[in-house]
Amino acid sequence: MALSGLEIYKHLPRTNCKDCGVPTCLAFAMKVASGQAALDGCPHMKPEAKAALSEASAPPQQLVKIGEGDKAVELGQETVLYRHEQKFHRPAALAVRVKDDLDKAALEERCRKAAFKRERMRKTLAVGLVAVYNSSKDPARFTEAAKAAAAASGKALVLMSENPGCLKAAGEALKAERPLLWALAGSGESAIPVAKELGLPLVLEAPGFDAVVALSEKARAAGLKELMLSPGQVEAAAGLSFLTQTRRAAIQKKFRPAGYPVAMVSFAEDPVQQVVEAAGFIMKYAGVVVVDVTEPHHLLGLLTSRQDVYTDPQVPVQVEAGLHTIGDPGPDAPVLVTTNFALSYSSVESEVEAARVPAHIVAVNTDGTSVLTAWASDKLNAKTITATLKSSGVSEKVKHNKVVIPGLVAVLRAGLEDESGKEVIIGPKEASGITSFLKNQWKA
Repeated sequence: MALSGLEIYKHLPRTNCKDCGVPTCLAFAMKVASGQAALDGCPHMKPEAKAALSEASAPPQQLVKIGEGDKAVELGQETVLYRHEQKFHRPAALAVRVKDDLDKAALEERCRKAAFKRERMRKTLAVGLVAVYNSSKDPARFTEAAKAAAAASGKALVLMSENPGCLKAAGEALKAERPLLWALAGSGESAIPVAKELGLPLVLEAPGFDAVVALSEKARAAGLKELMLSPGQVEAAAGLSFLTQTRRAAIQKKFRPAGYPVAMVSFAEDPVQQVVEAAGFIMKYAGVVVVDVTEPHHLLGLLTSRQDVYTDPQVPVQVEAGLHTIGDPGPDAPVLVTTNFALSYSSVESEVEAARVPAHIVAVNTDGTSVLTAWASDKLNAKTITATLKSSGVSEKVKHNKVVIPGLVAVLRAGLEDESGKEVIIGPKEASGITSFLKNQWKA
């Protein structure tokens, strides 16, 4: 268990020097115990005292690194239970399962699908891992499949097997790639010495919180630090319960045997059900989620859910305010106004691209708020739009005097015409109507 404030206080200089920025040593100790301050904040603490308090200074959740170089995925070290308390730091890693009994061509094709990525809100969304599943029970075939998966996907690997010998064979062959070992079906205790020998992170799988914690304590006693916990393949309700119980034990209770990222699997026969389950796991604290789906629309749904959960709620996602060009717009190209909220801008941008009509998009600086929110807070008004139109220089790029504003703020039309001298056209209320509007209604 984590140390209390009073236990930490006993190791402090107790001079109340205020060099840490806190009035008293006791107040500083209470902040360290609650996770609001780090021990390094005290410049006068002796090294032996820091060593004695290492448990108190450690994050409630262990950092786990999978892969090397630009393939590396880092998980853990989360500090809050609810996103609005601060933010979640390390996004869940989505892994696509590949069985080792597939023929080489099928395996490579599946790995290529697992290399899926898309741009959304100016961020790249991508599958992070390939999970090689030891269906064959053969260490040689498992090893060869893992090598082929690494080469074909360009991703870091998860090696899943209930046979510690197979894990050792594949782990040794790909040690430089730093794969995540996953001991399936109660084989965790036997896999502990394998992970220790190879120096690789290990997933301990067992049915239920108590059984997983018991394995975790054995692994900790053996000197393993980089661990993940898993209840195995369970129903969605049981999976969510495990995720919640583990996170609360780690964050609220500072219970160290539960202080590790959680790995989940979703192999429901129906792809839609599988996506729904996996999305729930992503939203409820999972560190790794392994799925069987490879279709782009399934993967995009999961990655979009992840992006929404792991966006800092205190910092609106913004694009640069000003003029953005889509395609190669000429003098008759439309000029569309929106805000610099990344989701609003990206929605407009994607619809313009779908229409295949080159255009100018003018993003007004509204501190990253949406159209209606910005209008309600008076950040999107005739003056701010006019100022952005002038500073963008868009009038020099088109020969017409028209500008299209979102239908949701049609009330701005008269004021904007007076302020800017432009002919204001009311566009669609929703971005989804922009494609049809540009194709059928726009005329310079």
